[in-house]
Amino acid sequence: MERLKGFLKSAIVGGLLVVLPVAIFLFILSWVFGLVRSAIAPITSLLMENSALQGLIVDALGIALLILICFSVGVVVRIRLGHWLFSILEKTMFMKAPGYMLIKETVAQFLGNKRSPFGAVALAQIFENETLVSAFITDEHQNGYVTVFVPTGPNPTSGNIYHLPRHYVHPVDVPVEDAMRSIISCGAGSTRLFNKYVEKKKTGST
Repeated sequence: MERLKGFLKSAIVGGLLVVLPVAIFLFILSWVFGLVRSAIAPITSLLMENSALQGLIVDALGIALLILICFSVGVVVRIRLGHWLFSILEKTMFMKAPGYMLIKETVAQFLGNKRSPFGAVALAQIFENETLVSAFITDEHQNGYVTVFVPTGPNPTSGNIYHLPRHYVHPVDVPVEDAMRSIISCGAGSTRLFNKYVEKKKTGST
């Protein structure tokens, strides 16, 4: 009976972990599209009052306008003045909103548009025992020490900096973006990091 309860609970939780993120994403997308569609509905209804395809045309125009807005904003922030104005607005308003930086980092990582300052992904023995933590190599020193940044999940923008002897830092051949996704997901998807670590350990490479 307990096994059945455990199975049902894990199945439900596993399903929620898949369904909820997708549902939240679709809800936000639908909400934004609804705002755009409502804004242009009066104009399109005047232009196509007698058209049988009015609904489809409104939807198409809504999508086109949403893409145009994203494109226009992207162009503006690429200009020096636009980037400067947005930086001020972000620092004075957006960054004060709880969760803004987490959302920004998450979107940037998943879109592959985040320029990471980290040189490589590594598993580090910060306690000098068998415990391994996900880390990013940020600097290497002539005395044989390596500086690593160990982020805290699910917010990769905060964490701790450690200076460790090289033999306690094990670089793994995994893209920074993949490691960031596992941190944002509180460790989910770390299998690839460990597989690369095990492979490297078997070959005896350092």
